[in-house]
Amino acid sequence: MSELSGYKDNSLKLLKDAGIQIGDFIKIYTETTKYSGNLLPRYEYSNVNYIVIKLTNGYNIGIDSKKITNIIKVKSGEKPKFIPPPKPNVKESLPKIAILGTGGTIASRIDYKTGAVNPAFSAEELYSIIPELSAYANINTQLISNIASEQMNPEDWKNIAEKVIEKIEEGNKGIIIGHGTDTMAYSSAALSFALNNCPIPIVLTGAQRSTDRPSSDASLNMISSVIFASQKMLNGVYLAMHSSIEDNIVSIHSGVRVRKNHTSKRDAFQSIGIEPIATVNQDKVTISLELPKNNEKFEPKINFNENVSLLKFHPGFNSEIIDMIVNSGAKGIILEGTGLGHVNSRCNKSIKNAIDKGMFVGMTSQCLQGRIKMTVYSAGRDLLEIGVTPLEDMIPETALVKLMWAYGNYQDDEIKEIMLKNITGEYTKRSKLGR
Repeated sequence: MSELSGYKDNSLKLLKDAGIQIGDFIKIYTETTKYSGNLLPRYEYSNVNYIVIKLTNGYNIGIDSKKITNIIKVKSGEKPKFIPPPKPNVKESLPKIAILGTGGTIASRIDYKTGAVNPAFSAEELYSIIPELSAYANINTQLISNIASEQMNPEDWKNIAEKVIEKIEEGNKGIIIGHGTDTMAYSSAALSFALNNCPIPIVLTGAQRSTDRPSSDASLNMISSVIFASQKMLNGVYLAMHSSIEDNIVSIHSGVRVRKNHTSKRDAFQSIGIEPIATVNQDKVTISLELPKNNEKFEPKINFNENVSLLKFHPGFNSEIIDMIVNSGAKGIILEGTGLGHVNSRCNKSIKNAIDKGMFVGMTSQCLQGRIKMTVYSAGRDLLEIGVTPLEDMIPETALVKLMWAYGNYQDDEIKEIMLKNITGEYTKRSKLGR
């Protein structure tokens, strides 16, 4: 943080001229009122003319710098800092579990002076503030990155996969990945494909509320992830988050059949088309659904080609968007159609042009439950006729990630076969009634 973080123009000049820094106790005079308090950083989207202080009663107030007649520094203030508690003793006899930090709310704390959530905890610090972890595993931690999840790109998925492979080779029995929630389902799908048939459990987890909030879900999510991984009942890639708004049970979701369905609730993540794979209630892990296993070797394929697109059809959709994607040299398109897999017929010419130029075009549904069936109505049959590939009940976001992965690791003439192959449970054999 700079000495006068966020201040500009007249406000900045007033503070500089008075020799004031963030945290200093100051007095501000206007023609009608006198204010006393500690200078706070200015929130970047607030009015540039205001100087913000924390009053002695605990409230924050902004004062228009144009109305200030005098401002003086009473005494220097100590800048706030976070000191994590000491790391607990490690029990060498427990399973060796790696915690990898990538950023997000689970690795953040709130700045109570500004209201902002800031990346602040390394993976090591996160371990030190959840000492309960030491009761279940011999924890080692490493910070891979410290970014908000909306900044994640396929290159980051590859970097995470490389680090996971390294941790497997070091003998870890499970790996936990702390991740921001906004794109965590994309990352869980990416790692599911890249690390298919992995010999240990890999669990992505996050938090809707930062670790220093009383209502934080970070600790329970992290502890439950470690418990699940340390018991090594199932291998593969999973996503662990609260089962409900209550602070007691965590759901373990398939990495390719999970979606964030709420912006802020603690139980924002839900399994789509299937039940959660397992639940963790205190120390007890209950397996609800075991995915089919295969005997293939663990041979990581960690490359991604991001030159593909996910298009959501809607009334009034401009088919020229498809033409622009084709002309950009993109490799493939995932369509998120309506109902059983439909788009307006005026898009068909552009879709056919894409397919004729060698692009893969796959169809998914906007509906969260059920599966596409393009043979039922003429709109779907017409799309099948021009070469659109139906992707059954694959989640659109998972289909996008799988297409990136397919083009990153296979030849163009293999893509359709790979997209139709059930690699790691992204398809279900049949949709359950009511799911």
